[in-house]
Amino acid sequence: MLFPSTIAGSLPKPAWLAQPQALWAPWLLEGEALAQGKRDAVRLALFEQERAGIDIVTDGEQTRRHFVTTFIEGLEGVDFAHKRTVRIRNRYDADVPVVAGPVARRHPVYAEDARFLRAETGRRVKFTLPGPMTMVDTLHDAHYRSREKLAWAFAEILNAEAREIAAAGVDVIQFDEPAFNVYFDEVRDWGVAALERAAQGLPCTTAVHICYGYGIAANVEWKKTLGSEWRQYEATFPLLARSTIGQVSLECQNSRVPLDLIALLGDKDVLVGAIDVASERVETPEEVAATLAAAARLVAPERIQACTNCGMVPLSREVARGKLRALAAGAALARGG
Repeated sequence: MLFPSTIAGSLPKPAWLAQPQALWAPWLLEGEALAQGKRDAVRLALFEQERAGIDIVTDGEQTRRHFVTTFIEGLEGVDFAHKRTVRIRNRYDADVPVVAGPVARRHPVYAEDARFLRAETGRRVKFTLPGPMTMVDTLHDAHYRSREKLAWAFAEILNAEAREIAAAGVDVIQFDEPAFNVYFDEVRDWGVAALERAAQGLPCTTAVHICYGYGIAANVEWKKTLGSEWRQYEATFPLLARSTIGQVSLECQNSRVPLDLIALLGDKDVLVGAIDVASERVETPEEVAATLAAAARLVAPERIQACTNCGMVPLSREVARGKLRALAAGAALARGG
């Protein structure tokens, strides 16, 4: 099937689980009620995707407060009690945990979540993990004193985690690396290599998601400084074309990314961001189909998937639901359905 549809990863959380439309929102439940609430939220996220017609579904990241720090909470060597303020991707300040000693994974973090997701749907499933460079950029490092050394430590940890997730029957494991759009020298020198180490030996499809961020104020303001053309992908796509990663997820809809940059990805599968997550406006199926058609003039149609620009957790559930339906309907329209 041409243009199978999927999402970057996250969906809004129900109001009974966490504050809507907020990043790092604290849980509103505790104990066993929280565990059950997370499972119910995953079921709801699957229902919304399946009812909309999404082909490759995710858990909506309903079991995580944040796409990076929730994974880090399962590791040793990181101090969450004494946070430090750092600049995230040269864009905004945030209070983050501190790497106080050697980082280590003593037990699986998401393996049980992956098994639950696999058991709850008959569709192909994708599971998302933070990439090594983006993990480094979401912490204060008081131990390794080297972004590269810390990234390699995280790559080893991520690979062990990803292998257990793949063993649960997941079809795609996607590593989220928005930092790849900022630190171009590091991406070249060690970022892609660390990402490949995180994905080494996985039996499932591997993907990397590189975007311009959630539709939050700091990201919107940063985008205004990027000029009439956003050419950041020009630095990273040739490197990824030579990598062992199978798929690349990128931002297209309502962005200033020259679409012809996707030709730099060689024979990789391309997850074309046809849904703008920085706007409350719901795209029409015709707009989605037009984005996919434009991409299909640059790369083989069988290598294209219809996707969102980024995660939708900051959006309202009503808007996210409309965008899911537009994505699936637009993909069907593009394939002549």
